[in-house]
Amino acid sequence: MWEYGAMPTLDTLQTDRLLLRPQRVDEAAVYRQLWVERDSRVPARRRIDPDGRPTVDDIAARLRESGDDGPGLLAVELRATSEVIGLCGLILDEESSPDEPELAYELFRSAHGQGYASEAALAVVQWARAAGYRELHADVWDWNFASRRVLEKLGFREVGARGASSAHGQNLLAVLKFDRRCHTRSSS
Repeated sequence: MWEYGAMPTLDTLQTDRLLLRPQRVDEAAVYRQLWVERDSRVPARRRIDPDGRPTVDDIAARLRESGDDGPGLLAVELRATSEVIGLCGLILDEESSPDEPELAYELFRSAHGQGYASEAALAVVQWARAAGYRELHADVWDWNFASRRVLEKLGFREVGARGASSAHGQNLLAVLKFDRRCHTRSSS
């Protein structure tokens, strides 16, 4: 559908309570705190390592270098206070096709249970539909019932396991297919 460098890029989205906007390098400490708060059941590569990495400087460097890694992750900010409460967007990983990016979201624990993940993710899903994507994927751990509920509310269907079960649980693949008649982008 798109060549890798020609994919639409997420910029700024707004909901009743949230502003989803590009991340800023000066917020690296905020994003590192998400790493600190991660559930101990996620693989070690997704948590702070024994040497304290990633550091704030590591995250700042990644933010400076990012830009060509897919549509993008946006900061999720409360409109009422301008407080960043997490991240949400579309990413590409080694298993993603440019036509079928992965929906990703992560919020601080203090923001859980208030509907923010569903609200932010819905804004991204609506943007993806309007941008002409044919489907979105999402990886979710079998034990992460809150995220599984968010994906279900958005219309994602779990289609099976991704990879072998491990000490961290089973990673599940969920897919949301868009009705091609809903696309607003021409396929030229």
